Amino acid sequence: MTVTARADEAIGRLASRHRLRPLEALPWVIAVAAYFLFPNYLPLGAQVLIMVLFALSLDLILGYGGIITLGQAAFFGVGGYTAGLLGAHGWSEPITGLLAAGAVAGVLGVVTGLIVLRTQGLTLLMLTLMINVMLYEGANKASGITGGSDGLQGVVISPVLGLYRFDIYGRTAFLYSLAVLFLAWILVRTIVHSPFGRSLTGIRENVARMHAIGSPVLLRRLTAYAIAGALSGVAGALLTQATQFVGQESLSVDRSGGVLIVLILGGFGRLYGAFVGAPLYMIAQDRLSALDPAYWPLAIGGLLIVVVMVARGGVLGLCDTLLAQIRRRGVR
Repeated sequence: MTVTARADEAIGRLASRHRLRPLEALPWVIAVAAYFLFPNYLPLGAQVLIMVLFALSLDLILGYGGIITLGQAAFFGVGGYTAGLLGAHGWSEPITGLLAAGAVAGVLGVVTGLIVLRTQGLTLLMLTLMINVMLYEGANKASGITGGSDGLQGVVISPVLGLYRFDIYGRTAFLYSLAVLFLAWILVRTIVHSPFGRSLTGIRENVARMHAIGSPVLLRRLTAYAIAGALSGVAGALLTQATQFVGQESLSVDRSGGVLIVLILGGFGRLYGAFVGAPLYMIAQDRLSALDPAYWPLAIGGLLIVVVMVARGGVLGLCDTLLAQIRRRGVR
């Protein structure tokens, strides 16, 4: 086979991966169906969609870029506070507020990424954690700006497109979050199936080899880190706009740990792990906290242990294993 033929074959494989498949419509069909079937749970549904977006941003750098972080809530909280401060000081238009929050979080990703991405392993993990903790404490100390432990008060968000106001029933918040999530999913899907996304996977698998072939490793990692930060900031801004409130909890380490649990449950590095893990985690949290507000994390921890021990690739990995076994039995 000639070099040209091999190149054409590789391009063809890449194009086939990038082509939308019918099964990829399933999450969106389920979301639209949930809007009509569960009208009393739309506020929770909006938060599930926001968590999916947050987990999707983490999956881009952890699942595809191999960047281990415990500080993703730093971008989520900064985006939330950006939208909240704008809404509290007269800039109440939601879409531009969302874009501003993503831009601020993206800039934070570039600035912090230039520091943390020069390290690896435990050092990288601790640096991301410390940045998260520093921002959390900064929000607490700057109570005159952020509201401190009481949260930012007086956030006002105008109707989306001047027509659809955020109501207590969560209808606008659900559809607004769904639309933003869909656009973000298209962006992330395009990235991971592009040559840039393939280079990220190569960096995750073997950094030394990517250096050897001349790939700009730091620049690629920094770009992915900034994009993930911007998407996390958009998720935080969505939550602020939907609830018209933002507090220190948006910057908490617990939120960083929670989104990591979501990816472990669903399966990271698979693009759709966030769509499985977020509903499992959020619905389990809602049901278990209703049963026992004090000890629901214990049940979540038990579930996580079971998933890690039984399904190393999360729920999607378990599904792949079961399907492979069914195929093998069918061949026999």
